[in-house]
Amino acid sequence: MAAFDDLVREGELVPVEGWDFSWLDGRALEERPSWRYFDRAVERAASVSGLLEVQAGTGRMIGSLPVLPALAVATEGFPPSVAVAAPRLRERGVTLVVTSQARAGLPFADESFELVLSRHPIEPWWGEIARVLEPGGSYFAQHVGPYSLRSLSERLMGALPSESKRDPEIERRAAEDAGLVVETLAVERPRTAFFDVGAVVHFLRLVPWIVPDFSVTRYRRQLAELHHVVERDGAFETTASRTLVHATKPMRRR
Repeated sequence: MAAFDDLVREGELVPVEGWDFSWLDGRALEERPSWRYFDRAVERAASVSGLLEVQAGTGRMIGSLPVLPALAVATEGFPPSVAVAAPRLRERGVTLVVTSQARAGLPFADESFELVLSRHPIEPWWGEIARVLEPGGSYFAQHVGPYSLRSLSERLMGALPSESKRDPEIERRAAEDAGLVVETLAVERPRTAFFDVGAVVHFLRLVPWIVPDFSVTRYRRQLAELHHVVERDGAFETTASRTLVHATKPMRRR
């Protein structure tokens, strides 16, 4: 196995722009939930008249849908992601709307979309989602679930307080308070493994909320300990957490 310093330096030098995880191929893996979210999103997108993807990141998901309705819109607020998404979505005929990251708000008229998608939103804007959905429309999303990669966070940061905001029942109540009917709320914990410490460094740079104050200098001792775990066991294993959400907006009563 390569030396600790070489692996760490390699993980530090790989560019992280564009939300590209391809460098981790063969160096880390995350199993996918059994529900195959993208495939199910493809099925739904093919049969609706209007589609919105909220917090679309670099636009990879909506830009990869094989069939799009005439009205296809994505929102994103993180400038580096917007820069990647804009040309990708322009080629597919998807309108990209730049929104605030800090303040919940979707700049669309009430009841504009039959389907709203979101994969790994920072925070679901339930009130806005309910507002822009047509009666009978659906919100179909995959959220980051509770305690995702927690053992990796705690390996570096120490014991963390109990998590609450990603609790599925809290999300259920928030969706219902916004006027939606939750049809499906399922949680799975896919296996995640890192095969060298350089992969951990690169991943934590790509996904900074796992260890919010991450830097190699600050966490060098913990990274060295993790390197020894990988040398001994062949990998550092943890679990991600994913929540599948399907909620509908009731039809109006006559």
